[in-house]
Amino acid sequence: MSWTCHGSSNSGMVAALKRAGLVRSPAVEAAMLAVDRGLFVPQGQMSAGRDAPQPLGCGATISAPHMHAVCLELLAGQLRPGARVLDVGSGSGYLALVFAAMVAPPSGSSSGSGSSTSGSTSGGRVVGVEHIGELVGGSVAAAGRVGGWARRLMEDDCLRLLQGDGFAGYPDWAPFDAIHVGAAAPAVPPALVSQLAAGGRLVVPVGPEGGPQALVVVDKDAEGHVSSRREMGVMYVPLTTEHAQRSRAGSGAVWRGPLPPALAEEGEAEEAQEQQGQGQEGRSSRREPELSGSGGGR
Repeated sequence: MSWTCHGSSNSGMVAALKRAGLVRSPAVEAAMLAVDRGLFVPQGQMSAGRDAPQPLGCGATISAPHMHAVCLELLAGQLRPGARVLDVGSGSGYLALVFAAMVAPPSGSSSGSGSSTSGSTSGGRVVGVEHIGELVGGSVAAAGRVGGWARRLMEDDCLRLLQGDGFAGYPDWAPFDAIHVGAAAPAVPPALVSQLAAGGRLVVPVGPEGGPQALVVVDKDAEGHVSSRREMGVMYVPLTTEHAQRSRAGSGAVWRGPLPPALAEEGEAEEAQEQQGQGQEGRSSRREPELSGSGGGR
């Protein structure tokens, strides 16, 4: 898989993913368009639409857009209005918001809309669990900027972005129709499998840090029987404890949410000027091994 799905805007990024065949279903496309990825990445690092993982601080990253698209399509059958979703290692909260746009869309809309102020009547629920408190605060702030529909979901307790232990899942809202894990676990966490609903699906990267990892798809059928398969090779940051992650990451800055609108516009203007000066150079692509994706994590 190549890192070529770049876009200078959120809609451009989604269009590039669609051209590459990574975004296939209308529901996934609409949800990604409803949530501006630019609100969930640090300002000034690189374009939010660049198809690469971006660091959030404290050893965490937001995954490359192509990996978000892959995971969304793998879960698309479960991400229907009314479904319950768990996002483990939710980081910036971006993917949790995209999930919410699919399972708890604003009333009067089939897929969610960033401009709507209506609440959801679908009954869908999404919870994101992240153990770095600064990222949780940043994800809540970013969610509040996505649109009135997202704020209403939080007010109505249909969307939770919480600090907690991802290995333990979230029993309070179990069972879940869809579970996504945004960092590589050494093995499929048993607690997450137990919290899958009948007909549910878990997507989790599995493997050692820096070693061979695979994106694993775990399905639970109507009788509760569990099966799994390897989807593709990946490279994610490890799913670990808060203490271990902070100890290894050091004392660097941690993303705490989007800049205020005025500052964000100023930064975007500077970035546009810089990209114009670089010309075509910024469009060069990196090649990754076939059937391999760089998630980065979260």
